[in-house]
Amino acid sequence: MTNENRHRAAHSSGPEYSRIVVKAGTGLLTGGTDHLDLDVMTALVDQVAHLHGKGHEVLLVTSGAIAAGRHALGSRQEHRGIPHRQVQAAVGQSRLMHTYQELFTRHDLIVAQALLTRTDIADRKGYLHIRDSLLALLDMRVLPIINENDVVAVEEISEETFGDNDTLSAQVSNLVDADLLAILTDTDGLYTADPDVDTEARLIPRVERIDQAIMDLAASEKIDAWGRGGMTSKLEAARLATGWGITVVIARGTAPDVLLDLVSGKPRGTLFAPTASKMESRRRWLLSGLSTKGELRVDQGAASALRSQHRSLLPAGVQEVRGDFARHDVVLVVDSEGQRVACGITNYSSKEVAAIKGLRSDRIQQALGYQHGDEVVHRNNLAVL
Repeated sequence: MTNENRHRAAHSSGPEYSRIVVKAGTGLLTGGTDHLDLDVMTALVDQVAHLHGKGHEVLLVTSGAIAAGRHALGSRQEHRGIPHRQVQAAVGQSRLMHTYQELFTRHDLIVAQALLTRTDIADRKGYLHIRDSLLALLDMRVLPIINENDVVAVEEISEETFGDNDTLSAQVSNLVDADLLAILTDTDGLYTADPDVDTEARLIPRVERIDQAIMDLAASEKIDAWGRGGMTSKLEAARLATGWGITVVIARGTAPDVLLDLVSGKPRGTLFAPTASKMESRRRWLLSGLSTKGELRVDQGAASALRSQHRSLLPAGVQEVRGDFARHDVVLVVDSEGQRVACGITNYSSKEVAAIKGLRSDRIQQALGYQHGDEVVHRNNLAVL
């Protein structure tokens, strides 16, 4: 088997990548310079727009605000410290977003900016609100452009290498249940050694599991002068995302049509295989010790449908509501005899479920004056016990 065939075999196309998170780092967007590279950004936008036009849902996690601000301010010397980097981020963020907006407008695409911090995502309710917002944007065919809010997120812009949005891209992938996380950078992928030093270094086309031996391959890497990430942070991000059931590819972002090739299953960069299915990952999260906020007692028909058919829980099957819980809280589902059936994330509060229990889904709007979906608990947010 030739090297090309091995590489192609390692990148079996697998399932369709319907929802894709693309991460573009500073090193890629600046081309190693001190300013944004318009040609690189144009090529990236053209590919994202093409995928969007083909029906894929794409979210873009981008770096580059600090680099854009540094260039705009024309700093003659490198100022150290967090406050100055916050100034650069504040100046550069609008310039970065304006550039993207101009480029996507050429494709008649509407974009939306989302500035996030780790605190936003760490807070459970914040996490769910952000998820709802991003999914609503996708539903409206608006393209989200996401960046760390460097003006307030001091952890990400400290002098320590923290990831240049690599971790953020993994978290966003989990937020929206992405099928693919494409980390585009200024290298071809993960090598057996530093290819700039070792002429025998070879690209690793596929990694089944990111263990310490894989992490050690990135230990002696160089880090971009303008960016904050490196291969170590990308591997950490890949380890997070693959554990959540998401396929990850690290590839050179300037390679022609790299995104289009990745989505079509052609060999590019290094592919990291999911280490769990999405349902396994969601089930582990639901059963990981989060205390339930309430209980839903359902009839035998609903209990049977949940247990044997993995159906969603509809209001018609709910007999009784116990406890005081809010929308997006975790609730326990029990059958009419009190036997535990499942736990899941509810779309409605306890008061709302009490108002719609026993009703057909098409009567939710009439009962409440609004609705958050046909299901009390959607099957994707349900773990059968």
